[in-house]
Amino acid sequence: MVWIWATSMTISSIFFIFVLSFLILRFFRRTSALHILKRWWLSFESRLHLHQSFKVPLYDHNFRENQLYRKIITYLDSLPSVQDSDFTNLFSGTNPSDIFLHLDANQIVHDTFLGAKLSWTNNTVAGDSASALVLRMKKKDKRRVFQQYFQHILSVADEIEQRRKKDIKLFMNSGSGETHRWRSVPFTHPASFETVAMDVELKNKVKTDLEQFLKSKQYYNRLGRVWKRSYLLYGASGTGKSSFVAAMAKFLCYDVYDIDVSKVVDGSDWKTLLMQTTPKSMILIEDLDRLLAGKSTAVNLSSVLNFMDGIMSCCGEERVMVFTMNGTKDEVDQAVLRPGRVDVHIHFPLCDFSTFKILANSYLGLKEHKLFPQVEEVFQTGARLSPAEVGEIMISNRNSPSRALKTVITAMQVQSNGQGQRLSSSGSGRSSEEVSDANGVICRESVHTVREFRKLYGLLRLGSRRKEESGYSGPIEKEPPRIEGRVG
Repeated sequence: MVWIWATSMTISSIFFIFVLSFLILRFFRRTSALHILKRWWLSFESRLHLHQSFKVPLYDHNFRENQLYRKIITYLDSLPSVQDSDFTNLFSGTNPSDIFLHLDANQIVHDTFLGAKLSWTNNTVAGDSASALVLRMKKKDKRRVFQQYFQHILSVADEIEQRRKKDIKLFMNSGSGETHRWRSVPFTHPASFETVAMDVELKNKVKTDLEQFLKSKQYYNRLGRVWKRSYLLYGASGTGKSSFVAAMAKFLCYDVYDIDVSKVVDGSDWKTLLMQTTPKSMILIEDLDRLLAGKSTAVNLSSVLNFMDGIMSCCGEERVMVFTMNGTKDEVDQAVLRPGRVDVHIHFPLCDFSTFKILANSYLGLKEHKLFPQVEEVFQTGARLSPAEVGEIMISNRNSPSRALKTVITAMQVQSNGQGQRLSSSGSGRSSEEVSDANGVICRESVHTVREFRKLYGLLRLGSRRKEESGYSGPIEKEPPRIEGRVG
């Protein structure tokens, strides 16, 4: 009886201890007491000076982005421990089926390297320039793993970035009062050098120049020059300058920093924006001629020149600067366009017959057509449309290539005869019966299409034929020759 009673008491005690432990753990979990005890223990360890911490700030003392910070974030986001964290941000990639993890503010991530236990804390506050990553490790492990650990981080981060090389971003600057001056979105523009309507020879020369730039770091260093290259794209609106910028960015796999000058306060602000761009980037300023002609105190000749090749331009390397203009080069102070500030000049003229054939192949799948000789004859009269206008006509009539070509012919005839202004502004003009085709192509059914097209897109008379010329400066290793070519 005594043995049975003792056994019963033992079982009851074990059961009571189990229930009590369960209730205590449940209480700790509900009150976060376990986390409190953990912090107390960490605090106790800190008092014993068993650990050492290292801070990696987002910006350095000059407010330039710390490249090590970016690489460590890339590395930490790839750790399996991020998936096991209590809270982690999820983002979709370029492919909607791809899911990426990203550390949340004040999140702690644990890592192990060569037997050493390490922890990272993401001390990030939105809009706070003091944001930083903090590494915590035992002092006894520092001498053994510190150097190798950071080499491991950089190696993994570079490998990840190489895999994501095609995922470039478009950055836009915010107001001067913001701490983080650049905001980014995925750059998904579909243009490429294969789709840009450009003279093939000139296109190949531009690609060669870009490839040569990528391999010229040692050459620039030997010359004592900043490793950067600058391009001027000038020509009428709708001639393909923006598509060409996108093609350059995708060819280089560079992020694009599109500067909104309306948010630039003064010359110092220009410098801050430049310092916060990263290497392997393209910096874009559009409508340079209009900006210089304005009366803004933030945009004047001095500030633009300092931005192009001032002493601050050496803050970072492997950059490509692109400036666009809708006017001619004669409208801009030549000091802005001298070599060293703008290395390559590319003119984007209105559409000619060679560019038209490229567009017809791209938009309509036509390499040859019975109407091509008539189209060429109309071009020879001096009639011109922009590539954007020709492309839009082809898109609107893509189900009927013959109608698309007839509409292009009629549109150029109307423009050549000086009827574009009346057709677009009032909708009046000669009827289809009154429009004669000097080249023997009857386009009566196209006149209504042209009239509606011009009403819809506000196309006005483009004026007389412009002289077609394209200036291109060649490789940096020798005196840059002038190369004639067309860009559409």
